[in-house]
Amino acid sequence: MALKLNSTNLSQIAGDQIKVPTYQRGPAVKEGIVHIGVGGFHRAHLAVYVDKLMQNHGVTDYAICGVGLQPFDATMRDILGEQDYLYTVIERSAKGSLANVVGSINSYLFAPDDREAVIAKMAHPDTHIVSLTITESGYYYNENTHELQSEHADIQYDINPANENQPRTTFGFLYAALARRYEKGLKPFTVMSCDNMQKNGSITRHMLESFARLRNPEIAKWIAEEGGFPNAMVDRITPQTSAADKTALATDFSIQDAWPVVTEPFMQWVIEDKFSDGRPDFEKVGVQVVKDVHAVEEFEKHKLRLLNGSHSAIGYPGQLAGFKYVHEVMEHPVSRKFVWQMMQDEVKPHLPDIPGVNIDEYCQTLIERFSNPTIMDQLPRVCLNASGKIPQFIMPSIAEAIWDSGPFRRLCFVAAAWFRYINGVDDKGNTFQVEDPMREELQAKARAGGTEPHELLSIKNLFGDDLRNDERFLKTITTAMQDIARDGILKSMPKYVD
Repeated sequence: MALKLNSTNLSQIAGDQIKVPTYQRGPAVKEGIVHIGVGGFHRAHLAVYVDKLMQNHGVTDYAICGVGLQPFDATMRDILGEQDYLYTVIERSAKGSLANVVGSINSYLFAPDDREAVIAKMAHPDTHIVSLTITESGYYYNENTHELQSEHADIQYDINPANENQPRTTFGFLYAALARRYEKGLKPFTVMSCDNMQKNGSITRHMLESFARLRNPEIAKWIAEEGGFPNAMVDRITPQTSAADKTALATDFSIQDAWPVVTEPFMQWVIEDKFSDGRPDFEKVGVQVVKDVHAVEEFEKHKLRLLNGSHSAIGYPGQLAGFKYVHEVMEHPVSRKFVWQMMQDEVKPHLPDIPGVNIDEYCQTLIERFSNPTIMDQLPRVCLNASGKIPQFIMPSIAEAIWDSGPFRRLCFVAAAWFRYINGVDDKGNTFQVEDPMREELQAKARAGGTEPHELLSIKNLFGDDLRNDERFLKTITTAMQDIARDGILKSMPKYVD
């Protein structure tokens, strides 16, 4: 019989196959990290590293207080609360499954319940780091101008002094808490982005400083001079949890967990050593902490363009073709060749050399990870919020190919597949849900443009003039769009494989 996951049942759950936290939790520890955006990736990545620090190295002052800002976070609040903030990480590979109960999340605050409580928590002297997994759209970052989307209604609301204690956005909360720390003479906490964005720390810094200047230039200056915003590269494939995953956990490990996390054995985190108010010894649990920001940027570039760019090459064509899972796409021989050749011929030539890193071996590792059938990585997860992904994962490689007169037809095919995907109809006429914060604008542009790219390329905060004005690019992507519209993905893709 499966035991409900909670503190009372931990001793009965523990066994040879299941690791459980044996360290102190609750009021006995300090919550040095406040994390905004407690989803699957955070619980499979940062929270696992912190769990290892607490379990293996006796760390007691960097437990995590989770924070949810959005109405949909109420489910996470309820489930974690009922389980004493415990959850299970299931690692799956060809060798089998492992289950570990993680206890590094010590509490959870739901901002719509009490926004003041969130601000006060961040402002508390025990808080040294506020970490983020808020997805690309949560940064209000204009990809074209590289500036804060200050005209956005939510930002406009938060920069109104009358709303300082009732913010809506991450930057509203960060500013309100930092302003209190400034008034109390405390150091600013480190703001640590764990999102898949190149230069994520630098972007976070620029967006927050821009926000703060709209409120109080003096506090903005203090943040600029004293704040810590480390750049980081994060990596671990974390599919959405399914009902079957919960059932398997109960059957195989006798644990009843309402929201476990399924992931792969592989995990990586490279982070710049740029913290403003202390940090735990992340190095002790396998984190690559580097002094040189350029080292992080090079790792980021490899990961974002090879892993995430390949995810785009799998996701949008795959969903249009009617596949459900990443590994199914990789089992299709033409799709597998397409992904490999895109990485090798069109992405790799524009990547920096990193001492000790063999790009070909890295590419092969990615192919193996994508092909892992046990984690059942769903294509809709990979396709989420593409307006924040394609401009980072695909378009920079195209832009550099334009500058170097290099090949980019496969990259254009991926972009064309996304343009087709925006319509929400696959090659067999089946409809699917497009989840993107810009969905309405994207779909209106896609309908207006048909098999021509100009309407979508006119969205200035996604695409720059280097793309809109290049004849070779326009011809190549238009051809790809027309191929896909006429023949579908599986019949048109062979033209793009050597």
